[in-house]
Amino acid sequence: MTKIRWGILSTARIGVIKVIPAMQNSKYCSIEAIASRSIDKARQAAKDLNIPKAYGSYEELLADPHIEAIYNPLPNHLHVPWSIKALQSNKHVLCEKPIALSASEGQQLIDFARTKPQLKVMEAFMYRFHPQWQKTKDLVDDGEIGQLRAIHSFFSYDNRDAKNIRNVADFGGGGLMDIGCYCISLSRFITRKMPARVCGIVEYDPEFKIDRLASGILDFGIVTSTFTCATQLTAYQRVNIYGTQGRIEIEIPFNAPPDRSCRIWHQKYSLINKIDIEICDQYTLQGDLFSEAIIKNHNVPTPLEDAVENMKVIEAIVHSAEKNSWIRI
Repeated sequence: MTKIRWGILSTARIGVIKVIPAMQNSKYCSIEAIASRSIDKARQAAKDLNIPKAYGSYEELLADPHIEAIYNPLPNHLHVPWSIKALQSNKHVLCEKPIALSASEGQQLIDFARTKPQLKVMEAFMYRFHPQWQKTKDLVDDGEIGQLRAIHSFFSYDNRDAKNIRNVADFGGGGLMDIGCYCISLSRFITRKMPARVCGIVEYDPEFKIDRLASGILDFGIVTSTFTCATQLTAYQRVNIYGTQGRIEIEIPFNAPPDRSCRIWHQKYSLINKIDIEICDQYTLQGDLFSEAIIKNHNVPTPLEDAVENMKVIEAIVHSAEKNSWIRI
């Protein structure tokens, strides 16, 4: 069986705890190397995860001709620079969300990727590949809630650690970049289009200077999407999708557990149906779909243009909060 040989840029927690173990259980992924700025950290991670090679710099990993694809879970401000370096080294790239610090920086990645058409690049929005989202989209598309009219999402956690990368403004920290991006992405995923205009309210932490509470209204014409994300509230996540004849509620929309089934509720008229979704790991599915695109040389599931469009909406939300007015996209 053909497998893509992967290298991991950094020993970031999301990679070590979630993504790497999931990809090691996949059909088309083989994790061959991991790199860190500290060789000791790289060796420890390689030992813990049974990865054959450890490198003390990212450059060394990119120079390894054996590695075909790179997973980039570096801090947000390093997503585009190291993804471009990986492409320059003729590696395919799966980069964590958000793709960049701005839409213009994301466009730089698109522009460079176009000079390497033989290489695949994708933003790692893993939630889209979970069967609960595929089921939700099918229900909406098939008219099982009537005409789609409204979407509401909420995503929060409580993190007040000044040293945590999510609380460092210069590195792309803040709620919108970390979790609000999901709320925007899912609305665009369900509606299949960009909002015409947005309105946002943003509260900033006086010490960290990052957004700690943000809410937005996305105007898709006949569909309105509203969301709130927060980094200093009780941890919670939920998505509700409403139509003229019914609704869908997703219990764990983003951090779907890999070891137990998820559930959604579908209501049509007065009948409510609980739908249990099979146990799966969305990171495994993501890794396999991306690797399969490489092996079969077809388009990746989500093009980079989608990632840049998400950044445009994030920027518009921030701009709206600054101007205290609606902003057209």
